[in-house]
Amino acid sequence: MSQAPPPSLFIIFGGTGDLARRKLLPALARLAEADRLGRCHVVGVARGTDHDDESYRRLVSAALVEAGLSEKARNAFCASWVHYQTIGEGTEADYEALGARLRALEAEHGLPSNRTFYLSLPPKAFPGAMEGLAKVGLDESDGWTRLVIEKPFGKDLASARELNEVTHRYFREEQIYRIDHYLGKETVQNLLVFRFANAIFESMWNRERVQSVMITVAESLGVGTRAGYYDGIGAMRDMVQNHITQLLTLVAMEPPSSFDADAIRYEKIKVLKSISAIDPSNVIRGQYDHGQIDGEDVIGYLEEAGIGGSSTTETFVAMQLEIDNWRWKGVPFYLRSGKRLAKRSSQIAVQFRDVPVSLFRAMGAKLDTTDVLIITLQPNEGFALHFDVKVPGDPFRTRRIPLSFDYGDLFDDIPPAYQTLLLNVLSGDQTLFVHADEVEHSWRLYTPLLENPGIIHRYRSGSWGPREAEHLAIPERELWQV
Repeated sequence: MSQAPPPSLFIIFGGTGDLARRKLLPALARLAEADRLGRCHVVGVARGTDHDDESYRRLVSAALVEAGLSEKARNAFCASWVHYQTIGEGTEADYEALGARLRALEAEHGLPSNRTFYLSLPPKAFPGAMEGLAKVGLDESDGWTRLVIEKPFGKDLASARELNEVTHRYFREEQIYRIDHYLGKETVQNLLVFRFANAIFESMWNRERVQSVMITVAESLGVGTRAGYYDGIGAMRDMVQNHITQLLTLVAMEPPSSFDADAIRYEKIKVLKSISAIDPSNVIRGQYDHGQIDGEDVIGYLEEAGIGGSSTTETFVAMQLEIDNWRWKGVPFYLRSGKRLAKRSSQIAVQFRDVPVSLFRAMGAKLDTTDVLIITLQPNEGFALHFDVKVPGDPFRTRRIPLSFDYGDLFDDIPPAYQTLLLNVLSGDQTLFVHADEVEHSWRLYTPLLENPGIIHRYRSGSWGPREAEHLAIPERELWQV
């Protein structure tokens, strides 16, 4: 994607909020600094009436200071591209005023009627914002109109269906961009290149060669300031249903007919349809207790501010599922996510089958592990293929070593996920966004587990989760913990 997108307005509902200040505005400013934004004017929209263009530009500039942008980049972005419009109480008159302001900006700056509405709002506010836009005709224009929705896309199957129904009442699917920031990570995008541009790996990417697959998203932080949101949501909804399941579909999908959004989404949906009902006995939940992280004592989940002492919200989930199709039948997929684990790490581990006969065991070589490919998404993006080599000299010994590639060693500037995704929205590319059918098929898998949560096991902060979950992992733990 080398050309700048066409001229447009980018309207952020919740334009003074945390997500806008930390992620969206810095991403847009960096695109402008790199001359990738084109003539895109940004309009912050919020309920407050205490801002005008100038005061909002000062707020944006302060956010860009925190994000580390240069004074030159801050001044150029704020002075040229940033505007503010209150939405007041969200009445029809307020939306009429918003429409009038957008048309005035388009006339003033010679812009076509191309508009992106980004709902950086709590999910409960989505329906009202969509209805308000539609009532005054802002759901369509003489150019294009796009709607960006932040996760969570519902909290179970029923609410996801309801949200899709409300969204489709006002916007067509081709207008809707459901954003999952994990899909904007360069290593996630490179999964498709890694698989389908390298015949050596794609030929091994099946039940004949792969023994198991494990996807891990581990966090060393606790619930922090998110207690109000997180308690009652838990790891299953916060991580597994969206981020991890999206990674699963990219790992397991068949080759698409072409590299476009519809073809890729079609193959991802096929994966979700092929997953067998998850056996509750293959699901372990946990909740972190006190312990140590990086040598410092930390409190348990129940002692966190804003968490009740009787909370049964899980902060850890591990599960095993199977994909009942020709490529993956019989291969266990392990999904794992938790807070207050030993280190922050997001990885995909593909464990290959062992050799049928070990020629070297009689010589005293210890070959207790199989070859494993580890794809690291964060914090240090890259790939590592772990395999055995002979140690020089006597006695006869082997050692497991990684053949690795680190993005940071070769590429100086890896764009943040939101920067990639916002550029895709402005360019009309839905490849890295979630389709309505993906949302519903994903919730269909996990809703039965949420309705019957089972036992919550305590685990020590700084560990890798409850002992009861150790069997739901590739046993070569020394590989995926490095």
